This record gives sequence, C-alpha cells and structure tokens, in this order.
Amino acid sequence: MDPLLGELTDDEDFLELVRQHERLRRPQTVRFRPNNFEKWNDVDFKKRFRLAKPIVNYLIEEISGLIASKTNKNHALTPADMVFITLRFLATGCFLQSVGDISGVDKSTTSRVITKVTRAIASLSKDFIKMPMGVEDRNSKAQGFYNICRFPRCIGAVDCTHVKIQSPGGANAENYRNRKGFFSFNVQAICDSDLKISNIVCRWPGSTHDSMIFRNSRVKAEFENGVYGNNLLLGDSGYGVKPYLITPLANPTTRAENLFNEAQIRTRNPIERCFGVLKRRFPN
Repeated sequence: MDPLLGELTDDEDFLELVRQHERLRRPQTVRFRPNNFEKWNDVDFKKRFRLAKPIVNYLIEEISGLIASKTNKNHALTPADMVFITLRFLATGCFLQSVGDISGVDKSTTSRVITKVTRAIASLSKDFIKMPMGVEDRNSKAQGFYNICRFPRCIGAVDCTHVKIQSPGGANAENYRNRKGFFSFNVQAICDSDLKISNIVCRWPGSTHDSMIFRNSRVKAEFENGVYGNNLLLGDSGYGVKPYLITPLANPTTRAENLFNEAQIRTRNPIERCFGVLKRRFPN
C-alpha cells in the first residue's frame, strides 16, 4: 500500500486521496516538433546535423524499420524525428535536456531514442565497413594510394585513436585510462585513400597499446592467411614490421631511406585525416 494513503477509514477518504494524486500529476503536453527538412536550407541543415539532406534521408530509409514505433498512439516519434534527435546530440554533445527541448521531447525520451538509433546505425556496419575482397576492388584501392606518392600494393592505412568516455567504474576502470590521463576506448581503424573506413575494432580499453590491438585483430589473421594476396597495409612506428605491414624506417641515413619514409608517411596520411574529419564533424 502507498504510504501516502495511510489508513483508509472509508470510501470517501480513499476517493479524496485519489483526487489529490490526480491534481499533483503533471498534465500531458505535446510540444512542437519542427520539420527540419523544410525549416533549414542545405547549408544551415548541414551545420546543425553534420550531414547533407540526401544522406540523412537515406539513413532514415535504411533504419526506419528498426526504430519505428509499433503504434502512433500518444503522439509517437517518427523515425525522422528520432534520427534528428540523435544527429543533433552527436553533433553537439550537449545535455540531453537541451537536445530534448530543441526537438520537443522529454529528456528521458531523448536518452532512449539516442540509444535506439545509434544501435540501429551500428547494425548497418557490415554493409558499409568491409575490406576489399575481389582482385578488382583491391587493385582500385591500391591505385588510389599509389597516386598519392607512388607507394605500391597498399590497400589500407591503419592506426588507432582514443575515443573519450566517462569512467566505467568497477575494479577494472583504470584499464580505460590512457597515457593522456583520460578514460577512453582505443579504436583501431583501416581506411582507403578516400578516407572511407574499411575495418574498425572498438572494444579495447584506452590503456591498450596499438600493436596489441592489431595482433589480436581478425584482419591480421586474414593477411597472414593470404586473403589479400600480396597487398599490404601502412602503419606508423607503433606497429612491428611485417611482410604485409610496412612502417617508417627508424633511423634513415641515406637519401633513398629518407625518400622511402617520405613516401610511406604521405601515403599513410589518409588515416590521420580520416580521424580528424570524424572528430571535427562529431566532436563529442
């Protein structure tokens, strides 16, 4: 029994208490939800959501079946509303209350929507993030890198970056504190010359070394098993040299060695730019 009700003497006392509860209950309100496709021109739209209108429209079509509400009762959010709430949060990293106020929904709803949409987006990864498997596809990737600085047979540049998180708590929390002093995941990615990610590993705590992540990755096993032929990856000096993974020379002395390092570093540069573009577009 609710302690607020106390001892009920008769039906009238009970009804009076029910009426008091009803008066204290906040009345339901439906706030205005803007149509962002119509409200903003192309430039302002991309500034606010970090993606162009056609891309957002495509995203909504791809995941609408995964996030759509089962009913339209109680003014349910549309898939478009959910995607806009999530993109706005990812673009700004502001408080859930602020995102909800802009989108016309409550803070708790905002939290649920962001979780739902980000999981739906992540479920599409297998369709968009994949290494080049066919000979023609690998040759196309290699040509893109060759055009940068004439480095042959390269089909990907590999590196790691730290993605900041709040302390996960628990006995193993300090495993997530990286060398820079904040909590993070150390995320490994491989991209092509057009900055398109073809492989990503996001499960290691921030204290894990880059080479450790690569040694335990599936893509390493695939290269060692000859899945990608005689093609190779480029990495920085944090990785060990392998027949399929080329890093810069530690102490170049001759002109040829310096030219090799210059070509290797310039050809590897897309992965650095890839991380920069992503963190600039979604800074939080």
